[in-house]
Parts: sequence; C-alpha cells; structure tokens
Amino acid sequence: MLFSSVIFLFAFLPICLITYYLTPRPMKNGVLLLFSLFFYAWGEPRYVFLMILSIVVNYFVGLALSRRRHKTILGLAIAFNLLVLIFFKYCGFLISTFFGMTHLPFVLPDFVANIALPIGISFYTFQILSYIIDVYRGKAAVQNNILSLGLYISLFPPLIAGPIVRYNDIARQIVSRTADPDKITAGIRRFIVGLSKKVLLANVFAQTADKIFDSAFPSLSTPIAWLGIVCYTLQIYFDFSGYSDMAIGLAKMFGFDIPENFNYPYISRSVQEFWRRWHISLSSWFRDYVYIPLGGSRKGKGRVLFNLAVVFFLCGLWHGASWSFVAWGLYHGVFLIAERLFLKDVLEKIPHFLRHVYLITVIMVGWVFFRITQIADAAAYLHIMFTPHAGDGALVSATIGLTPHLVLVLLVGILASAPVAGVVRARTQGRTALRKGLAAAELVVLALLFMMCIAALASDSYNPFIYFRF
Repeated sequence: MLFSSVIFLFAFLPICLITYYLTPRPMKNGVLLLFSLFFYAWGEPRYVFLMILSIVVNYFVGLALSRRRHKTILGLAIAFNLLVLIFFKYCGFLISTFFGMTHLPFVLPDFVANIALPIGISFYTFQILSYIIDVYRGKAAVQNNILSLGLYISLFPPLIAGPIVRYNDIARQIVSRTADPDKITAGIRRFIVGLSKKVLLANVFAQTADKIFDSAFPSLSTPIAWLGIVCYTLQIYFDFSGYSDMAIGLAKMFGFDIPENFNYPYISRSVQEFWRRWHISLSSWFRDYVYIPLGGSRKGKGRVLFNLAVVFFLCGLWHGASWSFVAWGLYHGVFLIAERLFLKDVLEKIPHFLRHVYLITVIMVGWVFFRITQIADAAAYLHIMFTPHAGDGALVSATIGLTPHLVLVLLVGILASAPVAGVVRARTQGRTALRKGLAAAELVVLALLFMMCIAALASDSYNPFIYFRF
C-alpha cells in the first residue's frame, strides 16, 4: 500500500487514526501493531509471517542477551537476520556470480529465480540488528513486552523505506507518548509536503527520466542524456525524501518523533558533506555498526581508507543485488578516500560555486550507475554525456522534450532542493505580522498542494517509489 494512493489517504489512514484515538491508552500499541501488520500484509500477505517470525526470534534473543551478554548469542542472532536478508535479496545474485566466475554451465533454479523480495526487508532488518547489538552493548534496555518490540519493528510509517529508526530513538515513546493538536497539525503539514514532493515533482521527473533511460542509447544526444540524469537526480531525491517526510509526518500523527533522513544534500560541497546530508539514518547506521567496530579512524590512515572501502562496498550492496550498485557504492568510497588523502585541501582553495559544481557532477555520474543495472550500459551512457553526440534527433524529439510543464517543475525542483523556506523564516524572525501572514499563506498553499496531489493521483497511474526495491 502506497502512502501516495487513494486507498491509503481516504481509507486506511482515516480508519487507523480514528480507531487509534478512540482506543483506551493501554490498548493503543496493540491497535497500532495490528494496523501496521495489516498495512504490510496488504502488499506482502505471505511475508507478514516472516516479519512475525523475526519479531518472535529477536524478542527471545534480546531476553537472552539481557541475561548474558555472550558473543556467541549475538553472532548467531546477527547470522540469522543476515541469512534471512541474504536468502531473499541476494540468493540469485550470489549463485549467478559464483558460476559466472567459475565459468561453469548452470541454469538458475526456478525456486531461486521466483523468490520475491519482501518489501522493506533491508530497512527492518537493520532496525532489528541495531536493537540486538545495542542490547548486547548495554546501550539499550531489553524490551520485555513482545507486542512493544513488534510495534518497533513493524511500525508502518518508516516500515517500507525508512528512515531506519534505532530502538533507543523511540523506546520511551513506545511506552509513553502524547500527540497534542500541535504535533498532529505538524504531522499533517509534513505529510502534505512529502506527498507533494512525490506526486507533483518526483513523478513528473520520473516520466521523463524513464523515457530517456529506456531509449536505445545511440538515439540519444548529449543534451538529452544530461536531461535524463538531471531528471533522475531530482526524481530520486524528491521520491525518497518525500517518502521520509510522509513517514515522519505520519509518525507525528501517532505521537512518535522519528529521526530526520535528509538535510538538503544537493547543496553540499564535498562527497563527505553529501553523506552527512543524504539518507542520514543509513550512513549513521553504517558508521556506528560497521565503520567504528572495524576501527574507525583510530588505527592509522591505511586502516581508515580500508574501513571506508568496506563501508561503501556494503552500502552499495545494501541497495541491491547487482554489481552496478556495488560500483555505485565503491565510486562514492573512492571520492571519500580521495577527499581524505588530498582532495579536501584542493577543494578548500577553490570558490564555493566550483566546489558545488564538483559535488553535483560527481553525484550525477554516480546516479548513472544507480539507475542502469548493467555497468557496460552505464559506461555507454556516460560516454554520450561527456562526448558530443548528435543521436537521432527526429526520434528523440518525437517522444522527449522540454515541455513548459517540465521546465516549470525543473525550476521548482531546483529551488526546493535548497533550504529556501528556512531562509525565508530566518529573514522574517522577529517580524510578527509578516510571520503570521506567511503562516496563513502556508495553510492555503498546503491545502492547494493537497488538492493538486489528489487530482494528479486520480488522473495518473504512475506512482512507484524507487526505494521500495531495496
């Protein structure tokens, strides 16, 4: 079930909210757990039982670790959770890679080829791992109530595509939380902003990006290839940050405060800064549970570079069972390593504008590997981008073009990628009358945006989320 769907907006969400707030306080967690499992079962009826199994197993693992912090128990628990993830997400990839490296003839078994990826498994697996590791480390108190642990793992707002919520972030909120009118209103506002990002921006960029990337590459000209990657760069940001905004807004409606996941990453001036702003919950997860345990920056420069390479290899692999994702992760790792070795000193000596151009160019090249599953095809697309290529102008102009609507959405998208609203708020600080006027205007704009989203959803069937694949 998509947040940006009519059935969610006008059936599931209102029924869930009404039921939740009519339920006595001691039963609210149980009600929200049932709705969360129903939400997951709507799209994955078989795999809801896999989630329940994960809840039960890790509940008892947590209890065992709270009584005896034994590395064997932790190791077995980590292995169980990772093996579940590997089986459903990487089984076919690993088998194909093995036989490809050995050059032995093989046919992928039907039962492997037909394994469907449970939606959100990468996200909730990392949440489970953070819980059991933190219990082992003594950084989190064990959850003795299986329903409360189940709610943490299956809470529907961040369930499908994050943010990845640490147990410590909401442990107290599971036990006791309040949702006053101000928080509910803030949640509704945040949800509408996220919905608008997805429906009015990301979906428009996606239609153009898909046409270009699905075309025969020799037919593309260099400007059209750049248009494709610009649209995809904006699409993936507004698609993913829009989902995160909706998840954060929905959580607020039920009294939860979950962490931010984006902080205007495209205004960054280095790859290091980009990863402090992009998918914050994932990058901080890898920092705390992989990079630091490997030694972090404590064991010399050589070990730091090795640790970064490992982290970004795993980061790429986390995103998908494909060597193109691995290439994307290692590509970012190379630039991070270069910035630590020498590039940071170079960047600090050049104008801010050129540093920003450097970052955006690096990121867009990386998105080519992210978007195109075959590395050879990605290399061909990059060749068209960086060498003059006329393409088949007649074919391309018949299907792809800078329509007035696309131009308008591109301009809005570029502006919305920067903290314009924050600048306006800062400039109006202390000017009470102006701030009240802006607050009233904001309500009108949000109402108009919501109506535009509903109209777009009613008239357009294109609505997938990119990160549902992960």
